[in-house]
Amino acid sequence: MRLGKTEITTIQNAFGALPIQRVSEDEAVKLLRKAYDGGMTYFDTARYYSDSEHKLGIAFKGIRDKLYIATKTGSVTAEGFWKDLETSLRELQTDYIDVYQFHNPAFCPKPGDESGIYDAMLEAKKQGKVRHIGITNHRLAVAKEAIESGLYETLQFPFSYLADSKDIELVNMCKDSDMGFVAMKALSGGLITDSKAAFAYIAQYDNVLPIWGIQRESELDEWLSYIDNPPTMTEDIKAVIDADVSELSGEFCRGCGYCMPCPVGIEINTCARMSLMLRRAPSSAWLNETWQNNMAQIENCLHCNSCKSKCPYGLDTPSLLQKNLEDYKKVLAGEVPV
Repeated sequence: MRLGKTEITTIQNAFGALPIQRVSEDEAVKLLRKAYDGGMTYFDTARYYSDSEHKLGIAFKGIRDKLYIATKTGSVTAEGFWKDLETSLRELQTDYIDVYQFHNPAFCPKPGDESGIYDAMLEAKKQGKVRHIGITNHRLAVAKEAIESGLYETLQFPFSYLADSKDIELVNMCKDSDMGFVAMKALSGGLITDSKAAFAYIAQYDNVLPIWGIQRESELDEWLSYIDNPPTMTEDIKAVIDADVSELSGEFCRGCGYCMPCPVGIEINTCARMSLMLRRAPSSAWLNETWQNNMAQIENCLHCNSCKSKCPYGLDTPSLLQKNLEDYKKVLAGEVPV
């Protein structure tokens, strides 16, 4: 596929490198090299992802020009932008970033604005340190403004078969603007458990590049197997999608984490979707003492509504937390099966 006006051409199957911060350096390098050897050429990371960039730098030393690296800065000042960029270049062991993205800003950076970060991005591109300018977001309004501005070559936004008509509209807007669309959370933070269905759905959109968060070799093998044998939309797969859409329709937490941190320490981005995780990703670990204590923290909610005000999906997060806690207590008591 061609990633919009960047002219980057890659397979419609990319590596999301957030999860590799959770594995050892040796394991991460092994995964990354196997992904490249298996045919993946687009790798997405970020300055925020602790040592993810460092691991990519080690894995791709000597073959940097054979693949594409996208990373991100969360800085909202020009000074912070340059610091992040130089750190990323050093950790990645490279002198350029293929796609450098503003990481979920609450506004759409533009030339001449007070932040100065878009002007810094332009200067970095002029210096050859950045090849293409992108933006990531969870807010529809910011995403639309970025597309309409004509200032960006890529948009990274959550997209999966749980997408609604507004999300699909963004994909079509990007296509009309010849802007690359990079799909994050294509498994909806673990709520989608059928990779074939996830792959087949996104493959219907020829301008969308999904990045799959990969932490284990078994996960990588699954995605690599789809390069030569890509799943297509069949009646069976459509039935899986229809059932999931029916189950997950309405308000649910995507687990993006932009509501964090909580002033009383509630792990909101997991606790607010615990009911779904118990049923869609069942594990006895969800019921262990650690998670019982985590869920019990909901009782300390201050109802300050900070999480609610920061939710890019407009969820009533305090109410969602309370509902999940009530359900969790019933599961623990054996009143509700999972």
